[in-house]
Amino acid sequence: MLQAILRLPAVKQQSGLSRSTLYLRISEGLWTKPISLGGRSVGWPASEIETLNAARIAGKADDDIRQLVLALEKEREESYRQLLSEVSFSRGF
Repeated sequence: MLQAILRLPAVKQQSGLSRSTLYLRISEGLWTKPISLGGRSVGWPASEIETLNAARIAGKADDDIRQLVLALEKEREESYRQLLSEVSFSRGF
């Protein structure tokens, strides 16, 4: 499954939030943590940005968004584990 990873300028543009507000929301559990792209580069899966924007547009409360953030981050981990098991299986490990 191919997923686009958005860098900070694109995330700011799509969310309408400033850099400082994004990182404040991360610290409050209201936004997913960025993915390291190496060096000092980070990004976010485009699907997560769309989902978080949709929740805000729908008027979801902060507590609901915190639960959504936890679910999105858990989904990241599960997707990684599934991909890892598929790669291991196809290589005969």
